[in-house]
Amino acid sequence: MSNYYDVIVIGGGPAGLAAAVQAKKENASVLLIERENRLGGILKQCIHDGFGLVRFEEKLSGPEYAERFIDEFNSLGIKALTLTFVTRIEKTEDGFEIHVTNRSGISVYSCNAVILATGCRERTAKQVFIHGTRPSGVFTAGTAQYFTNILGQMPAKKCVILGSGDIGLIMARRLTLEGCEVLGVYEAKPTPSGLTRNIHQCLNDYNIPLHLSKTVTRVFGDDRLEAVEISQVDENMKPIPDTGEIVKCDALILSVGLIPENELAENMNVTLDPGTKGPVCDNNCMTTVPGVFSCGNALHVNDLVDYVSESGETAGRAAAHYSKKERGTIAVKRGKNVLSLVPQMLDLNSDLGKVRVYFRSLKPLNNCRLLVKCGDSELFTKKYAFLRPPEMESLTVDFSQYDLNENSEITFEIEVTGE
Repeated sequence: MSNYYDVIVIGGGPAGLAAAVQAKKENASVLLIERENRLGGILKQCIHDGFGLVRFEEKLSGPEYAERFIDEFNSLGIKALTLTFVTRIEKTEDGFEIHVTNRSGISVYSCNAVILATGCRERTAKQVFIHGTRPSGVFTAGTAQYFTNILGQMPAKKCVILGSGDIGLIMARRLTLEGCEVLGVYEAKPTPSGLTRNIHQCLNDYNIPLHLSKTVTRVFGDDRLEAVEISQVDENMKPIPDTGEIVKCDALILSVGLIPENELAENMNVTLDPGTKGPVCDNNCMTTVPGVFSCGNALHVNDLVDYVSESGETAGRAAAHYSKKERGTIAVKRGKNVLSLVPQMLDLNSDLGKVRVYFRSLKPLNNCRLLVKCGDSELFTKKYAFLRPPEMESLTVDFSQYDLNENSEITFEIEVTGE
């Protein structure tokens, strides 16, 4: 069948590109489907550097990082469908049918395995319960970045940024460089949400104030934003009455979190993890639905693109060799002080020699250690001088050396040693 492929990858960002390239290197026939007109995902508009420090040991811009994978993708002759939307995925006896629509009409493609590399989306003002009118001038940080870097349009002259996530910090610097007055970055949490390096490089270096335990509770304006109300919050991040102050501005930039894009996964009854908001997966990035793999920010929100590519390669390698054999899975659970953990399962019938694990701590911790336990037995431990929720940690664990069976249950927990 001309419309049959061993692996179909949905999403042409860094995760999808890495997955497609790796699957092709494993001698699989591969099709990549992307809804935009160009490959590269969000990296196309990320003109700042800092990408590729782990993978290439270089400071690359987003487009430079993406171009390295796009060049390899094209050199391998992998087919890509751009400006193409996936409307439905159906599981069949032989694999999957992917229903798509594009300029050519409606088409159906078949495959043995499917990789979901659909990325994530930004939370909006209504999702963080900001009250008031609906004037122009309220942007997500990604939209403001698109206006500035792709369209060459200034979205603001005097702005407030809500949320200290990395893209919000980066846009504080970017808008300042373009002549905008950034009045301040406001964060509801008592600690910043972005990487430490971005706090220093984007705020401290440009004298942009960071206000913790404060949030925007109301916006004012008819046609265009005129002002916002800033309120202090309590330990539960609830606004404290009568603490509001009015700050005049013409734009509000929201950097209030990312949500993995998993509508397709949900429609296939893939189990989602409430901790990561992405699919529950095993050490091969396979979800609870056999033959469906997930990687990148669709699996869990990453703070480094290097980790996105890494999970894409894991998914691509496993999908290329996928066959309908029995999986023997055991649970990998979050214990004390662990906010999120991937993978959530181990497949005992696969290679457990080098399992890549990603986790975030529940809160800022100093002088602590990670404990990997099976029941009451301690399998593995690693010390950390400090752990911060915004900074995801990764490590490789050799589970093959342990006597695991279908009754085993792995737990990751973090304890403070005080040393």
